[in-house]
Amino acid sequence: MPRLARSEWYDLARDMNWKVSYVDESEAWPDELSTGKGIPMEDWWGWDESYKVSYREYVHNQVGKDAAVYSVNSVLARSKMFSQLDPGWKSAILAHYGAIAVGEYLASIGESRMGRFGRAAAWRNMAMFGTLDEIRHGQIQTYFPYGLLDREPRADWAHKTFHTNEWGAIAARHLFDDMFTANDAVSTAIQLTFTFETGFTNLQFLGMAADAMEVGDIDFGSLISSIQTDEARHSQQGEPTIKILIEHGHKEYAQKLIDHMFWRSWHVFALLTGLSMDYYTPLEHRSHSFKEFMDEWIVKQFLDQFRDFGLEPSWYWPEFLKETNWYHHALHLGVWFWRPTVWWNPDGGVSPAEREWLEEKYPGWNDSFGKYWDVIGQNVRNGKPELTLPETFPMVCNMCQIPLCNPAGFAAGYLDSPAPLIHDHGGRRYTFCSKPCRWVFEQNPSRFQGHMSIIDRFLAGQIQPATIPGALAYMGLSPEEMGQDATDCSWAFANGTILKKGA
Repeated sequence: MPRLARSEWYDLARDMNWKVSYVDESEAWPDELSTGKGIPMEDWWGWDESYKVSYREYVHNQVGKDAAVYSVNSVLARSKMFSQLDPGWKSAILAHYGAIAVGEYLASIGESRMGRFGRAAAWRNMAMFGTLDEIRHGQIQTYFPYGLLDREPRADWAHKTFHTNEWGAIAARHLFDDMFTANDAVSTAIQLTFTFETGFTNLQFLGMAADAMEVGDIDFGSLISSIQTDEARHSQQGEPTIKILIEHGHKEYAQKLIDHMFWRSWHVFALLTGLSMDYYTPLEHRSHSFKEFMDEWIVKQFLDQFRDFGLEPSWYWPEFLKETNWYHHALHLGVWFWRPTVWWNPDGGVSPAEREWLEEKYPGWNDSFGKYWDVIGQNVRNGKPELTLPETFPMVCNMCQIPLCNPAGFAAGYLDSPAPLIHDHGGRRYTFCSKPCRWVFEQNPSRFQGHMSIIDRFLAGQIQPATIPGALAYMGLSPEEMGQDATDCSWAFANGTILKKGA
């Protein structure tokens, strides 16, 4: 076989399907783990990935990528590059490592489930490569921050985050458990590889890699680029799965799976990437705004993929388009104000020059969000930092697990009401930030009804003492780890010129 051209043996090797006889088909592929939707097994065998690779090629490529990225890390670890990075950018990568590193290990569970319960041999073959990919991504994104510990102890949160009850960790776990650790193979292919990876993380890594190189963070840029090349390959598992479902009359089922996970992914994406792009990246290195990024890569290009399958924009598309104008600005305001509850140092990012940029990219920003920062800046200049810190906690959405910021959206003119959405089910009252979050819950309440948000736990007496210090201790945050302003509020004293943050 080594002497044969790949084209002469590859299709046979990757596509070895057969009917099982030693057990019933429903036992080998139980619906709870595989969801065949009544489609004959032989029809699933038509599953065909567009990116084909043999194991020999896979290993060769991965060895080359690892050799390159670890070599860069080895050289730069002995330099002063990290210490010289912009404080806001450091916050962006610390937030990324904490939210994503261990989550990559969790993604390997979803990939391995498809590797066992995918309904075609070609699919299972591709999913096993995806499993190896995600293990690699977890390893590399915990190894790199480990090398930063002597300069930034908070880099330990790359390992620690998912083992705490910090509110961001709860939100990430709630999303990832829903998406791949507690999901069947068909739903995982559509929700993880198509919706989340093709629609969001693939694009995030492209954007962050470009921003990292602009900022001068070659180490992080090479890391993210190396991961993205893997994502681009195994994220293609969703498309052939959708095609088979639609061919057999299950278009509505595929649409609902996408609608469900698109909204959930969007809220976490806005929290993690929106803040990094519009506030933490140094002004002189911002090539585009978060909204411009969303308009180009999500609203235009990902939507084109929807239409290629005959699918429609989600029913909540108008609300999503509105949120691209305001949601991440409200989250940034909230994260900065409740900065002791996160493991990175949020960068205010609202110097006069930065506010000018924000107003240009988001007309009306100064009259909506700027007025809050006017008050905060005045308190900083008056020497009253205690007025910039919280005395209580906000309500949290029972679906996305992210604090509600509806009043800010209402004040900015994008919501009809500042009030949250209330839903009673099974003798319990749930609070949601939006109609789509409530809709996801209503589609399958038994999947979500047992979970308690961080505020539910606080009100139920699970957090003791029932104070802010008690809650911070419950979240696993020591005083040294609690977030502070990345530049010690230098933005409040800056003039109108473009300054390097912290200067």
